[in-house]
Amino acid sequence: MLIVIFSVMLYHYIKITIFENIVQSLTLEAKNISAMKENESLEYKNSNFDLIKIVLNDNNLTRPEFVSTKDINATYLTLYYPYQNRLLVLTKNTSEYSLIVDQILVDILIINATAIFLILFYALFLSRMLLAPLRSFCLKLGQLNERFLQEVETDELPVEFKPLGDGVNRLIGRILTFVQYQKELFIGAAHELKTPLAVMKTKNEVTLIKERDTQKYIETLKNNNEAINQMNKMISSILEIGRQEGAQFEQPVMTDMIAYINEIGNNFLILAKGDDKNIRMSLRPHSLKIMIQPTLFLHVLQNFVQNAIKFSPKGATIEINSTLANGEFIVRVIDEGIGIDESKDLFAPFKRYGNSSGAGLGLFLAKGAAQALGGTIELRNRIDRSGTIATLTLPIRNSKYKK
Repeated sequence: MLIVIFSVMLYHYIKITIFENIVQSLTLEAKNISAMKENESLEYKNSNFDLIKIVLNDNNLTRPEFVSTKDINATYLTLYYPYQNRLLVLTKNTSEYSLIVDQILVDILIINATAIFLILFYALFLSRMLLAPLRSFCLKLGQLNERFLQEVETDELPVEFKPLGDGVNRLIGRILTFVQYQKELFIGAAHELKTPLAVMKTKNEVTLIKERDTQKYIETLKNNNEAINQMNKMISSILEIGRQEGAQFEQPVMTDMIAYINEIGNNFLILAKGDDKNIRMSLRPHSLKIMIQPTLFLHVLQNFVQNAIKFSPKGATIEINSTLANGEFIVRVIDEGIGIDESKDLFAPFKRYGNSSGAGLGLFLAKGAAQALGGTIELRNRIDRSGTIATLTLPIRNSKYKK
């Protein structure tokens, strides 16, 4: 359409330009003749015009008028120029110019047809070239076996499509991690719930084998109640997994992370003081606003601080600090506890370490929440003294901050 519009404009511009030259030539010649001739009639031919004559001004023309005529053999342009109460008539054969304009029209049409054909051919070729890797990529995705998920090969994709392939592979990786964790979770939950039930059943059966004194029955019931309490904690932790998965669909909101961490830290300060421990905060930058799911972030930081309070000795100081580096927001919780065994998988479900009881799902849930936020968590020992450094790293995209 653009080519057609441009071509029509070009054709009319050329046509007007050519005939404008003829009009100017006729007008100039009329002015020259009117200045030279004063007799009542004149009729002669010259080299530039086919006919020049003076006639009566029967129509009382007051301004020059151009008339185009055509016969079988030629086309003419005639100028009627007012001249001393008469008309100076100049006629010029424009057949040659008309042929040129017609030939230009034919050339433009040919060029247009060729250009449109080439554009359509190029568009078809380009679309096929662009769709080929997409078809190949879609075919690979369609051939994925949901039972044996594997990452898609992206080496053959053009550079423009590699981000798409990498994004799909990251999604597949997350699905694989999720499936693996779910498998470990179900196996661990079955084992953790089955063991206390088996112990309770065995104690009850032993107690019922023969009649015993009241104290033995009371002791057995207390042990059973302890086992039931542990099972309730386990079930609460499993329910927490469901709540966390629901939080992954929470709408991100613009949150001032520094103010939010300050609020969380102040809330835990009361808990730490009650256990004869202290919390110190060193947060940078002064303000940092990012789009985030606050519930998931709270879950991670809450787990870090609770573990730090749980494993730190009396009188210890727990430090919460943050920094912004290389496009990442890093939050660290540093305690003064006994440290960790870095050779073990601390994020596996139902794994308990240290001297405190629990369901063993805290770090497992924290890692899942961090991944849902697009970040990572890490645990390592301090090098200056005994203690653990828990780190949450979040990539920063759209953010507003003050140093």
